[in-house]
Amino acid sequence: MINTSGAVARNADREPDAVALIGGGRRLTNAALHARVGELAAGLAERGVGPGDVVAVLSENRVEYVELVLAVNRLGAIYLPLNYRLAPPEWRYILEHAGAGLVVAEPALCERMLTDAPDCERLEFGDELEAVAAAHAGEQRPDADVGLDDTQRLMYTSGTTSRPKGVRITYGNAIFKTLGLSVEFDVTGADRVLVAGPLYHVGGMDLPGTGILAHGGSMVILRRFEPGLVLDAIEAERPTCVWLAPAMVRGLMERDDLPERDLASLRFMINGGEKMPLPLMRRLLDGLPNCRVADAYGLTETVGGDTYVDRLHVLDKLGSVGKPVLHLECQVVLEDGARAGPGETGEICLRGPKVFGGYWRDDRATAEAICDGWFHTGDVGRLDADGYLWIVDRMGDLIVSGGENIASSEVERVLYEHDAILEAAVVATPDERWGEVPTAYVVAADGVTLEADALIAHCSERLARFKVPQAVEFVEALPRNASGKVLKRELRDRAERLGDRRPA
Repeated sequence: MINTSGAVARNADREPDAVALIGGGRRLTNAALHARVGELAAGLAERGVGPGDVVAVLSENRVEYVELVLAVNRLGAIYLPLNYRLAPPEWRYILEHAGAGLVVAEPALCERMLTDAPDCERLEFGDELEAVAAAHAGEQRPDADVGLDDTQRLMYTSGTTSRPKGVRITYGNAIFKTLGLSVEFDVTGADRVLVAGPLYHVGGMDLPGTGILAHGGSMVILRRFEPGLVLDAIEAERPTCVWLAPAMVRGLMERDDLPERDLASLRFMINGGEKMPLPLMRRLLDGLPNCRVADAYGLTETVGGDTYVDRLHVLDKLGSVGKPVLHLECQVVLEDGARAGPGETGEICLRGPKVFGGYWRDDRATAEAICDGWFHTGDVGRLDADGYLWIVDRMGDLIVSGGENIASSEVERVLYEHDAILEAAVVATPDERWGEVPTAYVVAADGVTLEADALIAHCSERLARFKVPQAVEFVEALPRNASGKVLKRELRDRAERLGDRRPA
């Protein structure tokens, strides 16, 4: 049986009293989780949900979120996690494109949805969902018979460059994701994961997330990320692992009480979502000397967690995102399609059973992304002589100035070396002479006054002249999507307007 929910019944049979889910004041044993999944599955089936149907979930993190996802899969249906930070028209587009027949949402989000209501049934978390479960108390449903290529879920890309695309994740993708992660980190039933990232994101749900349940371990689920609550949960619940995006890590590092906190239970931490600035990575390594801090690379299309830096090479390969997990191949290709040699920069391509099979109802996008079995990620990187992957940039984020390619991440790295900078992002600004020039958007550390000329001088000492930002704009915060990635599209739009105002 390869159904994701199959682990629930197995764990209930083997260790019924072991704790599976913790959060919101609830502590569910394996037996209690198995009962809840059966009752919810029976209730959804009564509402007409069956194999291949799409059920959307719209909520902040909660134990019931995981219960519902497992119940949907138990029926052979497809779950669709929605980003709760989106606007109602964006929800409507995704729900209609996915063909969702039911959306289960928090009451407040259901209310927001009414401003641009999709044509599908709605069910609220809380009293309504509890009534559905109560009406089927004690009922159980067998796990639906699914195949490796059957769709387990749909996840819509964050839309950093265009309309969101529906990523079709299969049961096979999910299984090989869990296998690769399990081998990489020696996961066992003794592990407990702290879920601080949103469950609609692969980081929250999968790294290692529900993969821990497959081993008989447990999940500690926080409603949302707050640095103080994360530290409290680590001390109280003693998790062994956690996934954090760089922006989350930065939030923890800024806590004055961090040195006094007991974080000794953590044996590994996965970082991902965007490239980790090297100064921040060094601070993290210093702050958690007994924890394996694994910088990672992954995408929604691969269920995340494609490469990790191994413990032995964290320092001598600092800045790398490591090597591929088990059963995943990685190569870098040049513009002419030839395979890049060691140190050569090109597009990162991935192949293996954890890589998705295509975009939902979008054959054109699928054909553009997958060629000869290789998924073309749109990310620019290089493999060194030892096979370690180094991320350079998104292909759309490369700046071409006077015929020279500038990796925005390289300029950002230099900006981050300035002690007074909290966050930085670099994008292209149109320029009549050079075509494009770099513009930097900077968030200064609290209580610090910075001058643009000083930062430009800082970069001039460390970068070739053509790579130095031609302008520096100070902002209160960088625009980010819910995954923590900087929305460079918004910054490029702003930089374009800035370029229009700049004297020739």
